[in-house]
Amino acid sequence: MPTYEYECENCHRTFEARQRISAPPLDRCEVCGGPVRRLLAAPQFILKGDGFYVNDYPSESKKKALEAEKKAASPTSDGAKPSSPSDSSTS
Repeated sequence: MPTYEYECENCHRTFEARQRISAPPLDRCEVCGGPVRRLLAAPQFILKGDGFYVNDYPSESKKKALEAEKKAASPTSDGAKPSSPSDSSTS
């Protein structure tokens, strides 16, 4: 069952209510009896990146491919910056 957040327009109290999706929204505050409105809330489950299974449960072959890709992306292994042509012309 989803949890919805409400705010009372009279006393400005915010509260949560667990309701079925098919249930009508609440319309009165439990404390003061004033009208309430449902607030928008961020979703509790967020997927980011290329995908849940790719990032969290890769196969052995995928792990090796990702490691090779990381090594190819970093030009040096000691952390030093490679010199560029514009750096050598300091006269």
